Amino acid sequence: MKKLIVFLLAQLTCILAFAQMQVKIANGMLEGVTEKSGVHSFKGIPFAQPPIGDMRWKEPQPVNNWAGVRKCDAFGYNPMQKKVYGDMGFRTPGMSEDCLYLNVWVPAKPSKEKLPVLVYFYGGGFLAGDGSERRYDGESMAKRGIIALTVNYRLGVFGFLAHPELTKESAHQSSGNYGLLDQNAALLWVQKNIEAFGGDPKRVTIAGESAGSIAVSAQMVSPLSKNLINGAIGESGAMINPTLAAVPLTVGESNGVKFGEKIGATTLAALRAIPADKLLDEASKPGNPSMSSATVDGYFLTKKPVESFAAGEQAKVPLLVGWNSAEIPYQPVMYGNAPTPENYAKQLKMLYAEKADEVAKLYPGNTQEEVIKSATELASDRFISYSTWKWANEHALTSGKPVYRYVFSKVRPPMTAKMGNATPGLAGGINKSDTPKPVSKLPEPYAGASHASEIEYAMGNLATNETYAWTPADYKVSETMETYFANFIKTGNPNGAGVPKWTANTKGSPVSFINIDVKTVLEKENAQLRGRYIFLDKEYMK
Repeated sequence: MKKLIVFLLAQLTCILAFAQMQVKIANGMLEGVTEKSGVHSFKGIPFAQPPIGDMRWKEPQPVNNWAGVRKCDAFGYNPMQKKVYGDMGFRTPGMSEDCLYLNVWVPAKPSKEKLPVLVYFYGGGFLAGDGSERRYDGESMAKRGIIALTVNYRLGVFGFLAHPELTKESAHQSSGNYGLLDQNAALLWVQKNIEAFGGDPKRVTIAGESAGSIAVSAQMVSPLSKNLINGAIGESGAMINPTLAAVPLTVGESNGVKFGEKIGATTLAALRAIPADKLLDEASKPGNPSMSSATVDGYFLTKKPVESFAAGEQAKVPLLVGWNSAEIPYQPVMYGNAPTPENYAKQLKMLYAEKADEVAKLYPGNTQEEVIKSATELASDRFISYSTWKWANEHALTSGKPVYRYVFSKVRPPMTAKMGNATPGLAGGINKSDTPKPVSKLPEPYAGASHASEIEYAMGNLATNETYAWTPADYKVSETMETYFANFIKTGNPNGAGVPKWTANTKGSPVSFINIDVKTVLEKENAQLRGRYIFLDKEYMK
Protein backbone atom coordinates (compact mmCIF):
# COMPACT_ATOMS: atom_id res chain seq x y z
CA MET A 1 0.00 0.00 0.00
CA LYS A 2 2.84 2.35 0.93
CA LYS A 3 4.59 1.67 -2.39
CA LEU A 4 1.34 2.32 -4.24
CA ILE A 5 0.91 5.70 -2.52
CA VAL A 6 4.50 6.66 -3.39
CA PHE A 7 3.90 5.60 -6.99
CA LEU A 8 0.66 7.59 -7.23
CA LEU A 9 2.33 10.66 -5.73
CA ALA A 10 5.13 10.36 -8.28
CA GLN A 11 2.59 10.10 -11.09
CA LEU A 12 0.74 13.13 -9.73
CA THR A 13 3.99 15.08 -9.65
CA CYS A 14 4.63 14.20 -13.29
CA ILE A 15 1.11 15.26 -14.24
CA LEU A 16 1.50 18.58 -12.43
CA ALA A 17 4.87 19.15 -14.06
CA PHE A 18 3.33 18.46 -17.45
CA ALA A 19 0.46 20.86 -16.71
CA GLN A 20 2.93 23.60 -15.84
CA MET A 21 4.39 23.36 -19.34
CA GLN A 22 1.22 24.85 -20.84
CA VAL A 23 0.85 28.60 -20.64
CA LYS A 24 -1.87 30.81 -22.09
CA ILE A 25 -0.61 34.13 -23.47
CA ALA A 26 -2.48 36.86 -25.35
CA ASN A 27 -2.19 35.07 -28.70
CA GLY A 28 -3.05 31.55 -27.60
CA MET A 29 -1.88 28.50 -25.72
CA LEU A 30 1.81 27.48 -25.58
CA GLU A 31 3.28 24.12 -24.66
CA GLY A 32 6.92 23.96 -23.65
CA VAL A 33 9.21 21.21 -22.45
CA THR A 34 10.79 20.37 -19.12
CA GLU A 35 14.58 20.17 -19.14
CA LYS A 36 16.47 17.59 -17.07
CA SER A 37 17.06 20.25 -14.42
CA GLY A 38 13.30 20.72 -14.04
CA VAL A 39 13.43 24.14 -15.70
CA HIS A 40 10.64 24.69 -18.22
CA SER A 41 11.61 26.07 -21.61
CA PHE A 42 9.47 27.57 -24.35
CA LYS A 43 11.42 27.88 -27.58
CA GLY A 44 10.45 29.56 -30.82
CA ILE A 45 7.60 31.80 -29.62
CA PRO A 46 6.68 34.30 -32.35
CA PHE A 47 6.48 37.85 -31.00
CA ALA A 48 5.78 39.59 -34.32
CA GLN A 49 4.63 38.71 -37.79
CA PRO A 50 7.28 37.48 -40.23
CA PRO A 51 8.90 40.59 -41.80
CA ILE A 52 8.71 39.23 -45.33
CA GLY A 53 7.36 40.52 -48.65
CA ASP A 54 5.92 44.01 -48.27
CA MET A 55 6.70 43.85 -44.54
CA ARG A 56 10.45 43.77 -45.20
CA TRP A 57 11.84 47.01 -43.66
CA LYS A 58 8.70 47.80 -41.71
CA GLU A 59 8.15 48.04 -37.99
CA PRO A 60 7.41 44.63 -36.45
CA GLN A 61 3.68 44.00 -36.56
CA PRO A 62 1.64 42.24 -33.84
CA VAL A 63 1.61 38.48 -34.24
CA ASN A 64 -1.62 36.80 -35.31
CA ASN A 65 -3.51 34.68 -32.80
CA TRP A 66 -3.56 30.91 -33.20
CA ALA A 67 -6.05 28.21 -32.32
CA GLY A 68 -5.21 25.13 -30.28
CA VAL A 69 -1.87 24.55 -28.54
CA ARG A 70 1.35 25.77 -30.13
CA LYS A 71 4.29 23.50 -29.37
CA CYS A 72 7.39 25.41 -28.30
CA ASP A 73 9.96 22.64 -28.21
CA ALA A 74 12.33 23.95 -30.91
CA PHE A 75 14.01 27.23 -31.76
CA GLY A 76 12.73 29.34 -34.65
CA TYR A 77 14.72 30.35 -37.71
CA ASN A 78 17.87 32.41 -37.22
CA PRO A 79 18.09 35.84 -38.91
CA MET A 80 19.64 36.33 -42.34
CA GLN A 81 23.44 36.57 -42.01
CA LYS A 82 26.79 35.40 -43.27
CA LYS A 83 29.15 33.24 -41.21
CA VAL A 84 31.10 36.10 -39.68
CA TYR A 85 32.38 34.71 -36.38
CA GLY A 86 33.82 31.28 -35.72
CA ASP A 87 32.39 30.97 -32.20
CA MET A 88 28.71 31.00 -33.17
CA GLY A 89 26.68 27.81 -33.25
CA PHE A 90 22.94 27.87 -33.84
CA ARG A 91 20.30 25.24 -33.04
CA THR A 92 17.74 26.40 -35.57
CA PRO A 93 16.01 24.77 -38.55
CA GLY A 94 17.82 27.23 -40.81
CA MET A 95 18.05 30.86 -41.84
CA SER A 96 15.12 33.02 -42.87
CA GLU A 97 13.69 36.52 -42.88
CA ASP A 98 10.97 34.87 -40.80
CA CYS A 99 13.10 35.14 -37.67
CA LEU A 100 11.18 37.13 -35.04
CA TYR A 101 11.02 34.53 -32.28
CA LEU A 102 11.94 34.54 -28.62
CA ASN A 103 12.70 31.84 -26.07
CA VAL A 104 11.72 31.65 -22.41
CA TRP A 105 13.19 29.64 -19.51
CA VAL A 106 11.04 29.38 -16.38
CA PRO A 107 12.12 28.09 -12.93
CA ALA A 108 11.04 24.57 -12.07
CA LYS A 109 9.23 25.47 -8.87
CA PRO A 110 6.19 27.75 -8.97
CA SER A 111 6.57 30.93 -6.92
CA LYS A 112 3.98 32.73 -4.83
CA GLU A 113 5.62 36.00 -5.82
CA LYS A 114 6.12 37.31 -9.32
CA LEU A 115 9.63 36.53 -10.53
CA PRO A 116 12.29 38.91 -11.91
CA VAL A 117 12.85 38.81 -15.67
CA LEU A 118 16.00 38.88 -17.79
CA VAL A 119 15.79 39.77 -21.49
CA TYR A 120 19.10 39.04 -23.27
CA PHE A 121 20.15 40.45 -26.67
CA TYR A 122 22.88 38.54 -28.52
CA GLY A 123 26.05 40.07 -29.97
CA GLY A 124 27.52 39.87 -33.43
CA GLY A 125 28.09 43.42 -34.65
CA PHE A 126 24.44 43.74 -35.80
CA LEU A 127 25.53 41.41 -38.61
CA ALA A 128 25.34 37.98 -36.97
CA GLY A 129 23.96 36.08 -33.99
CA ASP A 130 20.89 34.22 -32.80
CA GLY A 131 19.01 33.56 -29.56
CA SER A 132 19.56 29.81 -29.91
CA GLU A 133 23.30 29.99 -29.15
CA ARG A 134 24.07 27.78 -26.16
CA ARG A 135 26.14 30.43 -24.41
CA TYR A 136 23.00 32.56 -23.97
CA ASP A 137 20.77 29.78 -22.62
CA GLY A 138 18.62 30.95 -19.74
CA GLU A 139 18.40 27.59 -17.96
CA SER A 140 21.08 28.37 -15.38
CA MET A 141 19.52 31.74 -14.57
CA ALA A 142 16.12 30.05 -14.27
CA LYS A 143 17.61 27.68 -11.68
CA ARG A 144 18.38 30.83 -9.67
CA GLY A 145 14.74 31.95 -9.66
CA ILE A 146 14.80 34.20 -12.73
CA ILE A 147 12.66 34.01 -15.87
CA ALA A 148 15.16 34.40 -18.71
CA LEU A 149 14.51 35.24 -22.36
CA THR A 150 16.63 35.43 -25.49
CA VAL A 151 15.29 37.51 -28.36
CA ASN A 152 15.91 37.45 -32.10
CA TYR A 153 16.16 40.66 -34.11
CA ARG A 154 16.85 41.51 -37.76
CA LEU A 155 20.47 42.01 -38.79
CA GLY A 156 22.53 43.82 -41.41
CA VAL A 157 20.71 45.07 -44.48
CA PHE A 158 17.46 43.51 -43.22
CA GLY A 159 17.64 45.27 -39.87
CA PHE A 160 19.38 48.57 -40.55
CA LEU A 161 18.80 49.72 -44.14
CA ALA A 162 17.60 53.32 -44.28
CA HIS A 163 16.20 54.82 -47.48
CA PRO A 164 14.24 57.96 -48.44
CA GLU A 165 11.33 55.86 -49.72
CA LEU A 166 11.22 53.95 -46.45
CA THR A 167 11.16 57.21 -44.53
CA LYS A 168 8.39 58.55 -46.75
CA GLU A 169 6.13 55.50 -46.31
CA SER A 170 6.67 55.40 -42.54
CA ALA A 171 3.97 56.89 -40.32
CA HIS A 172 6.82 58.26 -38.21
CA GLN A 173 8.95 59.54 -41.10
CA SER A 174 11.79 57.27 -40.00
CA SER A 175 13.79 54.36 -41.35
CA GLY A 176 16.75 52.16 -40.55
CA ASN A 177 16.28 50.86 -37.00
CA TYR A 178 14.25 47.71 -37.65
CA GLY A 179 16.50 45.42 -35.59
CA LEU A 180 16.18 47.75 -32.59
CA LEU A 181 12.42 48.04 -33.14
CA ASP A 182 12.27 44.24 -33.05
CA GLN A 183 13.85 44.35 -29.60
CA ASN A 184 11.32 46.96 -28.52
CA ALA A 185 8.51 44.73 -29.79
CA ALA A 186 9.90 41.90 -27.67
CA LEU A 187 9.93 44.18 -24.60
CA LEU A 188 6.30 45.10 -25.28
CA TRP A 189 5.56 41.36 -25.58
CA VAL A 190 7.14 40.85 -22.16
CA GLN A 191 4.96 43.56 -20.63
CA LYS A 192 1.88 41.92 -22.10
CA ASN A 193 2.63 38.25 -21.50
CA ILE A 194 5.29 37.61 -18.87
CA GLU A 195 2.82 37.37 -15.99
CA ALA A 196 1.43 34.23 -17.62
CA PHE A 197 4.83 32.60 -16.98
CA GLY A 198 4.95 33.90 -13.40
CA GLY A 199 7.10 36.94 -14.20
CA ASP A 200 6.90 40.49 -12.95
CA PRO A 201 6.61 43.09 -15.76
CA LYS A 202 7.84 45.70 -13.30
CA ARG A 203 11.13 43.85 -12.72
CA VAL A 204 12.57 43.53 -16.22
CA THR A 205 16.34 43.76 -16.73
CA ILE A 206 17.72 43.95 -20.25
CA ALA A 207 21.21 42.67 -20.96
CA GLY A 208 23.51 41.95 -23.85
CA GLU A 209 27.09 41.52 -25.02
CA SER A 210 28.89 43.47 -27.77
CA ALA A 211 26.15 44.47 -30.25
CA GLY A 212 23.69 43.26 -27.63
CA SER A 213 25.27 45.64 -25.13
CA ILE A 214 25.20 48.43 -27.71
CA ALA A 215 21.50 47.67 -28.14
CA VAL A 216 20.95 47.90 -24.37
CA SER A 217 22.41 51.41 -24.35
CA ALA A 218 20.12 52.36 -27.25
CA GLN A 219 17.00 50.90 -25.63
CA MET A 220 17.80 52.89 -22.47
CA VAL A 221 17.54 56.20 -24.36
CA SER A 222 14.75 55.35 -26.79
CA PRO A 223 11.42 56.97 -25.86
CA LEU A 224 9.80 53.73 -27.03
CA SER A 225 11.64 51.47 -24.58
CA LYS A 226 13.07 53.40 -21.66
CA ASN A 227 9.90 53.02 -19.58
CA LEU A 228 9.70 49.26 -20.18
CA ILE A 229 12.81 48.32 -18.19
CA ASN A 230 13.91 48.38 -14.57
CA GLY A 231 17.59 47.52 -14.88
CA ALA A 232 20.30 47.18 -17.51
CA ILE A 233 23.44 45.08 -17.99
CA GLY A 234 26.03 45.92 -20.64
CA GLU A 235 28.91 43.61 -21.51
CA SER A 236 31.40 45.41 -23.77
CA GLY A 237 29.83 48.04 -25.94
CA ALA A 238 27.73 51.19 -26.15
CA MET A 239 26.25 53.07 -29.10
CA ILE A 240 28.86 55.79 -28.71
CA ASN A 241 31.63 56.82 -31.11
CA PRO A 242 33.75 54.95 -32.19
CA THR A 243 31.62 51.84 -31.52
CA LEU A 244 28.74 51.54 -34.03
CA ALA A 245 27.54 55.03 -33.19
CA ALA A 246 24.17 56.03 -34.62
CA VAL A 247 24.33 58.17 -37.77
CA PRO A 248 21.99 60.98 -38.86
CA LEU A 249 18.98 59.75 -40.79
CA THR A 250 20.17 61.61 -43.89
CA VAL A 251 23.46 59.69 -43.80
CA GLY A 252 21.64 56.38 -43.44
CA GLU A 253 19.30 57.26 -46.30
CA SER A 254 22.23 58.25 -48.50
CA ASN A 255 23.93 54.91 -47.78
CA GLY A 256 20.72 53.10 -48.68
CA VAL A 257 20.44 54.93 -51.99
CA LYS A 258 24.09 54.21 -52.83
CA PHE A 259 23.59 50.54 -52.03
CA GLY A 260 20.51 50.33 -54.25
CA GLU A 261 22.28 52.05 -57.13
CA LYS A 262 25.28 49.76 -56.82
CA ILE A 263 23.17 46.60 -57.11
CA GLY A 264 20.80 47.99 -59.74
CA ALA A 265 17.76 48.34 -57.50
CA THR A 266 16.98 52.05 -57.51
CA THR A 267 13.47 51.87 -56.03
CA LEU A 268 12.08 50.46 -52.82
CA ALA A 269 9.88 48.09 -54.83
CA ALA A 270 12.95 46.73 -56.61
CA LEU A 271 14.80 46.27 -53.31
CA ARG A 272 11.85 44.43 -51.77
CA ALA A 273 11.61 42.17 -54.82
CA ILE A 274 15.14 40.81 -54.39
CA PRO A 275 15.14 37.31 -52.82
CA ALA A 276 16.53 37.31 -49.28
CA ASP A 277 19.58 35.18 -50.03
CA LYS A 278 20.55 37.32 -53.02
CA LEU A 279 20.07 40.53 -51.04
CA LEU A 280 22.32 39.12 -48.33
CA ASP A 281 24.97 38.25 -50.90
CA GLU A 282 24.86 41.74 -52.39
CA ALA A 283 25.02 43.50 -49.04
CA SER A 284 27.99 41.36 -48.01
CA LYS A 285 30.19 42.32 -50.94
CA PRO A 286 33.24 44.48 -50.15
CA GLY A 287 32.92 48.19 -50.79
CA ASN A 288 29.23 48.48 -50.01
CA PRO A 289 28.03 51.07 -47.47
CA SER A 290 27.77 49.93 -43.85
CA MET A 291 24.54 48.13 -42.98
CA SER A 292 25.01 47.83 -39.25
CA SER A 293 24.58 51.36 -37.91
CA ALA A 294 21.42 52.73 -36.31
CA THR A 295 19.99 56.06 -37.43
CA VAL A 296 18.91 59.08 -35.38
CA ASP A 297 15.49 58.79 -36.95
CA GLY A 298 13.41 61.02 -34.67
CA TYR A 299 11.33 58.03 -33.64
CA PHE A 300 13.33 55.25 -32.03
CA LEU A 301 16.24 57.62 -31.40
CA THR A 302 15.57 61.33 -31.02
CA LYS A 303 19.26 62.22 -30.74
CA LYS A 304 22.63 60.55 -30.44
CA PRO A 305 22.58 58.20 -27.42
CA VAL A 306 25.60 59.93 -25.83
CA GLU A 307 23.70 63.22 -25.95
CA SER A 308 20.66 61.64 -24.29
CA PHE A 309 22.83 60.20 -21.51
CA ALA A 310 24.59 63.53 -20.99
CA ALA A 311 21.21 65.28 -20.74
CA GLY A 312 19.85 62.73 -18.26
CA GLU A 313 17.07 61.66 -20.62
CA GLN A 314 17.71 57.93 -20.35
CA ALA A 315 15.93 55.28 -18.32
CA LYS A 316 16.72 56.04 -14.69
CA VAL A 317 17.62 52.49 -13.70
CA PRO A 318 20.59 50.73 -12.05
CA LEU A 319 23.30 49.78 -14.54
CA LEU A 320 25.82 46.93 -14.33
CA VAL A 321 28.41 47.46 -17.04
CA GLY A 322 31.95 46.54 -17.99
CA TRP A 323 34.41 45.16 -20.48
CA ASN A 324 37.15 42.56 -20.82
CA SER A 325 40.81 43.13 -20.07
CA ALA A 326 41.96 42.36 -23.63
CA GLU A 327 38.97 42.89 -25.92
CA ILE A 328 41.18 42.57 -28.99
CA PRO A 329 44.92 41.90 -29.33
CA TYR A 330 47.70 44.38 -30.03
CA GLN A 331 47.88 43.73 -33.80
CA PRO A 332 45.30 46.38 -34.84
CA VAL A 333 47.55 49.03 -33.33
CA MET A 334 50.79 47.50 -34.59
CA TYR A 335 49.48 46.95 -38.15
CA GLY A 336 51.21 43.58 -38.33
CA ASN A 337 54.59 44.87 -37.17
CA ALA A 338 56.51 43.13 -34.39
CA PRO A 339 55.70 44.58 -30.94
CA THR A 340 59.05 46.29 -30.38
CA PRO A 341 59.36 49.69 -28.65
CA GLU A 342 60.66 51.22 -31.91
CA ASN A 343 57.72 49.96 -33.98
CA TYR A 344 55.26 50.97 -31.27
CA ALA A 345 56.60 54.53 -31.21
CA LYS A 346 56.19 54.74 -35.00
CA GLN A 347 52.60 53.52 -34.77
CA LEU A 348 51.69 56.04 -32.10
CA LYS A 349 53.18 58.79 -34.26
CA MET A 350 51.14 57.60 -37.22
CA LEU A 351 47.92 57.39 -35.21
CA TYR A 352 48.23 60.50 -33.05
CA ALA A 353 50.86 62.76 -34.70
CA GLU A 354 51.86 65.53 -32.30
CA LYS A 355 49.91 63.85 -29.47
CA ALA A 356 51.99 60.66 -29.66
CA ASP A 357 54.12 61.55 -26.63
CA GLU A 358 51.00 62.14 -24.54
CA VAL A 359 49.61 58.76 -25.61
CA ALA A 360 52.94 57.07 -24.80
CA LYS A 361 52.67 58.27 -21.19
CA LEU A 362 49.18 56.80 -20.90
CA TYR A 363 50.04 53.62 -22.82
CA PRO A 364 53.80 53.17 -22.20
CA GLY A 365 55.90 50.83 -24.36
CA ASN A 366 59.53 50.68 -23.27
CA THR A 367 59.90 46.90 -23.51
CA GLN A 368 58.32 44.26 -25.72
CA GLU A 369 56.22 43.03 -22.81
CA GLU A 370 55.06 46.57 -22.08
CA VAL A 371 54.29 47.17 -25.76
CA ILE A 372 52.09 44.07 -25.92
CA LYS A 373 50.19 45.15 -22.81
CA SER A 374 49.78 48.80 -23.81
CA ALA A 375 49.03 48.15 -27.49
CA THR A 376 46.40 45.61 -26.42
CA GLU A 377 44.85 48.15 -24.06
CA LEU A 378 44.91 50.88 -26.70
CA ALA A 379 43.44 48.60 -29.37
CA SER A 380 40.72 47.49 -26.96
CA ASP A 381 39.91 51.03 -25.87
CA ARG A 382 39.66 52.20 -29.47
CA PHE A 383 37.50 49.22 -30.34
CA ILE A 384 34.95 49.08 -27.54
CA SER A 385 36.24 49.75 -24.01
CA TYR A 386 36.19 53.55 -24.24
CA SER A 387 32.59 53.68 -25.47
CA THR A 388 31.53 51.41 -22.62
CA TRP A 389 33.42 53.61 -20.13
CA LYS A 390 31.69 56.71 -21.54
CA TRP A 391 28.29 55.08 -21.08
CA ALA A 392 29.06 54.10 -17.49
CA ASN A 393 30.50 57.52 -16.71
CA GLU A 394 27.58 59.52 -18.14
CA HIS A 395 24.96 57.32 -16.50
CA ALA A 396 26.65 57.71 -13.11
CA LEU A 397 26.67 61.49 -13.56
CA THR A 398 23.10 62.02 -14.76
CA SER A 399 20.83 59.15 -13.76
CA GLY A 400 20.81 59.37 -9.98
CA LYS A 401 21.07 55.57 -10.01
CA PRO A 402 24.02 53.30 -9.12
CA VAL A 403 26.45 52.13 -11.75
CA TYR A 404 28.31 48.90 -11.00
CA ARG A 405 31.40 48.75 -13.22
CA TYR A 406 33.54 45.67 -13.84
CA VAL A 407 36.56 44.46 -15.77
CA PHE A 408 36.59 40.77 -16.64
CA SER A 409 40.16 39.41 -16.54
CA LYS A 410 39.89 35.60 -16.52
CA VAL A 411 41.80 34.21 -19.49
CA ARG A 412 40.17 31.21 -21.13
CA PRO A 413 41.96 27.88 -20.68
CA PRO A 414 43.49 26.11 -23.69
CA MET A 415 41.22 24.52 -26.26
CA THR A 416 40.43 20.84 -25.87
CA ALA A 417 42.41 18.30 -27.86
CA LYS A 418 39.43 17.50 -30.08
CA MET A 419 39.57 21.05 -31.49
CA GLY A 420 42.63 19.94 -33.47
CA ASN A 421 44.28 22.81 -35.31
CA ALA A 422 41.76 25.47 -34.26
CA THR A 423 43.21 28.72 -32.98
CA PRO A 424 41.71 31.76 -31.25
CA GLY A 425 40.47 34.42 -33.66
CA LEU A 426 39.61 38.08 -33.41
CA ALA A 427 36.71 39.24 -31.22
CA GLY A 428 36.57 35.94 -29.38
CA GLY A 429 36.08 33.87 -32.51
CA ILE A 430 37.72 30.60 -33.54
CA ASN A 431 39.75 29.87 -36.63
CA LYS A 432 39.50 26.26 -37.82
CA SER A 433 41.83 24.53 -40.26
CA ASP A 434 42.44 21.02 -41.53
CA THR A 435 46.17 21.63 -41.74
CA PRO A 436 48.60 22.31 -38.90
CA LYS A 437 49.51 25.94 -38.34
CA PRO A 438 53.19 26.90 -38.25
CA VAL A 439 54.35 27.94 -34.84
CA SER A 440 54.49 31.73 -34.72
CA LYS A 441 57.64 33.42 -33.51
CA LEU A 442 55.56 36.29 -32.18
CA PRO A 443 54.18 36.29 -28.62
CA GLU A 444 50.67 35.06 -27.89
CA PRO A 445 48.13 37.46 -29.43
CA TYR A 446 46.12 38.04 -26.26
CA ALA A 447 47.37 39.54 -23.03
CA GLY A 448 44.14 39.06 -21.11
CA ALA A 449 40.47 38.10 -21.45
CA SER A 450 39.31 38.44 -25.06
CA HIS A 451 36.11 39.90 -26.43
CA ALA A 452 33.02 37.75 -25.80
CA SER A 453 34.91 35.34 -23.55
CA GLU A 454 32.90 36.30 -20.45
CA ILE A 455 29.47 35.28 -21.77
CA GLU A 456 29.47 31.66 -20.61
CA TYR A 457 30.85 32.70 -17.22
CA ALA A 458 28.16 35.33 -16.69
CA MET A 459 25.26 33.14 -17.84
CA GLY A 460 26.45 29.98 -16.08
CA ASN A 461 26.98 28.14 -19.35
CA LEU A 462 30.60 26.97 -19.32
CA ALA A 463 29.53 23.34 -19.62
CA THR A 464 27.67 24.08 -22.88
CA ASN A 465 30.93 25.12 -24.58
CA GLU A 466 33.09 22.09 -25.30
CA THR A 467 35.76 24.10 -27.12
CA TYR A 468 37.76 24.85 -23.98
CA ALA A 469 39.22 22.66 -21.24
CA TRP A 470 37.44 24.34 -18.34
CA THR A 471 39.04 24.00 -14.91
CA PRO A 472 37.73 24.34 -11.36
CA ALA A 473 39.11 27.88 -11.42
CA ASP A 474 36.88 28.71 -14.40
CA TYR A 475 33.81 27.37 -12.63
CA LYS A 476 34.73 29.39 -9.56
CA VAL A 477 34.86 32.57 -11.63
CA SER A 478 31.58 31.67 -13.31
CA GLU A 479 29.89 31.13 -9.95
CA THR A 480 31.03 34.57 -8.82
CA MET A 481 30.03 36.38 -12.01
CA GLU A 482 26.66 34.67 -12.40
CA THR A 483 25.89 35.35 -8.74
CA TYR A 484 26.59 39.05 -9.28
CA PHE A 485 24.37 39.11 -12.36
CA ALA A 486 21.54 37.17 -10.70
CA ASN A 487 21.60 39.37 -7.61
CA PHE A 488 21.46 42.47 -9.80
CA ILE A 489 18.55 41.12 -11.86
CA LYS A 490 16.63 40.41 -8.68
CA THR A 491 17.40 43.55 -6.68
CA GLY A 492 19.27 46.11 -8.81
CA ASN A 493 22.33 45.42 -6.65
CA PRO A 494 24.93 42.69 -7.41
CA ASN A 495 26.03 42.32 -3.79
CA GLY A 496 25.08 39.37 -1.63
CA ALA A 497 26.36 36.41 0.31
CA GLY A 498 29.43 34.60 -0.99
CA VAL A 499 30.80 37.28 -3.32
CA PRO A 500 33.25 40.15 -2.69
CA LYS A 501 31.77 43.56 -1.97
CA TRP A 502 31.09 45.62 -5.12
CA THR A 503 30.84 49.38 -4.59
CA ALA A 504 28.59 51.41 -6.88
CA ASN A 505 29.62 54.55 -8.74
CA THR A 506 27.37 57.58 -8.44
CA LYS A 507 27.81 61.29 -9.09
CA GLY A 508 30.58 62.61 -6.85
CA SER A 509 31.68 59.23 -5.51
CA PRO A 510 35.22 57.82 -5.91
CA VAL A 511 35.31 55.72 -9.08
CA SER A 512 35.90 52.00 -8.56
CA PHE A 513 35.30 48.75 -10.38
CA ILE A 514 35.27 45.05 -9.58
CA ASN A 515 38.00 43.02 -11.30
CA ILE A 516 36.51 39.59 -11.97
CA ASP A 517 39.14 36.84 -12.00
CA VAL A 518 40.12 33.76 -10.00
CA LYS A 519 40.63 36.26 -7.19
CA THR A 520 37.94 38.89 -7.63
CA VAL A 521 38.82 42.24 -6.07
CA LEU A 522 37.50 45.78 -5.93
CA GLU A 523 39.89 48.30 -7.46
CA LYS A 524 40.00 52.09 -7.74
CA GLU A 525 40.22 53.85 -11.07
CA ASN A 526 43.72 55.29 -10.82
CA ALA A 527 44.93 58.49 -12.46
CA GLN A 528 46.56 56.76 -15.42
CA LEU A 529 43.50 54.65 -16.22
CA ARG A 530 41.19 57.63 -15.99
CA GLY A 531 43.68 59.65 -18.00
CA ARG A 532 43.37 57.17 -20.86
CA TYR A 533 39.64 57.68 -21.10
CA ILE A 534 39.77 61.44 -20.62
CA PHE A 535 42.25 61.63 -23.51
CA LEU A 536 40.10 59.43 -25.76
CA ASP A 537 37.03 61.39 -24.70
CA LYS A 538 38.54 64.52 -26.21
CA GLU A 539 39.38 62.58 -29.38
CA TYR A 540 35.98 61.00 -29.91
CA MET A 541 33.67 63.73 -28.60
CA LYS A 542 34.98 66.45 -30.95
